[in-house]
Amino acid sequence: MSLTSSTPARPPGRPRSGVNDVVFAATLRTVCELGYARATVERIAAAAGIAKTTIYRRWPTKGALIVDCLLDAFGPVPVKGGDRAEIMASAIRWAAAKIGEPGVGDAFAGVFSDGVSDPGLREILSSRFQDPYRLALQEALGEPEHRVLFFIDVVVGTLLHRMGMTGEPMAGDDVDALVEMVLPSFR
Repeated sequence: MSLTSSTPARPPGRPRSGVNDVVFAATLRTVCELGYARATVERIAAAAGIAKTTIYRRWPTKGALIVDCLLDAFGPVPVKGGDRAEIMASAIRWAAAKIGEPGVGDAFAGVFSDGVSDPGLREILSSRFQDPYRLALQEALGEPEHRVLFFIDVVVGTLLHRMGMTGEPMAGDDVDALVEMVLPSFR
């Protein structure tokens, strides 16, 4: 019987694959259960079953963590449809559905609010979160930057306002009404 193994030894420490998925799931779950303000990095780490230093090695601040978590939750903007109206309606419905997912709207509203008084976080939100969606919509719609930014402001602002005022995401007939109100401004 041989005492040596044919299986290569695993490097010391925890396996790294899947850490982001575990942290993002724990982040949304913690935000959903406790609210954005009480969802500290320490609580998120505990919910993920990892050390808070593991989070801080990847994300230097809670805001940076939330932005990457939101990017993961949102994924790419769907630019589906045969014409501009269909693309815009699809984008509005997509944003409303994503903001309505457990923890996502709370996390988005919280990090957005923190960005008001934190220029560094505003830069992260603008460059890492908003810009990829703006660029995709600019290309799909053939609109200049300022028009697409206005579209994003109106839609996201309205959806986040609803979350802030009612604690509930906008859904159903209200999303349809938002589509009907916004589309004429871009025809």
